Amino acid sequence: MIEIKLKEQGIISRLTDKTFNLPEALGEGFYTANYFLKSQKIVKENLADNIVTMQWIQRRNHSMLCGIDEAIAIIHKFAIHPEQLVIEALNDGDIIEENEPVLKVTGKYENFGFLESVIDGVLARRSSVATNVMEVLEAAGSTPVFSMADRQDDYLTQVGDGYATYVAGIDRVSTDAQGLWWGGKGMGTMPHALIQICDGDLIKASEVYLKTFPHQPITALVDYHNDAIRDSLLIARHLGRKLNSVRVDTSKAMVDHYFDDKDTTGFDAHGVCKELIIALRKALDEAGFSYVGITVSSSFNKEKIAEWTKEKVPVSMYGVGTAFVNNMTCGFTGDLVMLNGKPQAKEGRYNTPNPRLQKVPYPIY
Repeated sequence: MIEIKLKEQGIISRLTDKTFNLPEALGEGFYTANYFLKSQKIVKENLADNIVTMQWIQRRNHSMLCGIDEAIAIIHKFAIHPEQLVIEALNDGDIIEENEPVLKVTGKYENFGFLESVIDGVLARRSSVATNVMEVLEAAGSTPVFSMADRQDDYLTQVGDGYATYVAGIDRVSTDAQGLWWGGKGMGTMPHALIQICDGDLIKASEVYLKTFPHQPITALVDYHNDAIRDSLLIARHLGRKLNSVRVDTSKAMVDHYFDDKDTTGFDAHGVCKELIIALRKALDEAGFSYVGITVSSSFNKEKIAEWTKEKVPVSMYGVGTAFVNNMTCGFTGDLVMLNGKPQAKEGRYNTPNPRLQKVPYPIY
């Protein structure tokens, strides 16, 4: 959890705009659905001073909430007279259920209603990533997971996605941007490009890596020649204890050369399959390299990881990308549910009590 308990105040200190560095365009309506801007103008000129309550919910059980601190920072920076608003919220990292209110704001509609769709989007994106990460971690059990999500979406999503990833429990990320809001740094060793520049020579690529970063443990990428076991043994014999692990990233379109003379009836040998990893672990152990870990990547999701965990496939770390960020699992909606202290909402919406909501003080920093 990101929050810090303030003993002397008895409240939760939340991340603020100083962390999120919110763009001024948010307050100018640049990112707001146009009909909200029109409604703000109509209400301000014709229906001002009505006190409303807006609540945000989603429709999925066992989701991990994220984006709440960011949403509150948006309200406190861009709402009109935010000090007059009553804000009640859950916390980033909370597990939430279908239709459970995660945020309620009470005040004059014209002062904050135009932020509805922006908050919807923040909560949806952050909670979807956090939920996806949570479910992958649940599937992986005690095996570490590394986020490679930087290459799966627009680069501008990295900072917020990295925060959601951290809230859900992963602090191994590939870029500094993913760690910006929580103080993390990117990690990793070599891409296929480094081997290519070394004319396909994995040993040379590893040597120049160690020459440049002599104090960093090396994870060698061993699928460049589509012969993971041969290349793993080759680099292990050359580097010895300097080799921390090998990474297998075989494309789903390929079948590793290990299977060239083997019967693959009964299983799919394409990509990073468990039969390849089991054989690789056996080969490393028999050659005296039991200390070398095996990292796998390429098309791993919670279903595949859960299957591998159940079957105890010998993996030291999973690299996951697409399954984290290209799967929007949580969609949020903000609804007006109270008008001047009385229930008023569209059919099917209600002011739902939630004793877990906490009042957010203003200012919070």
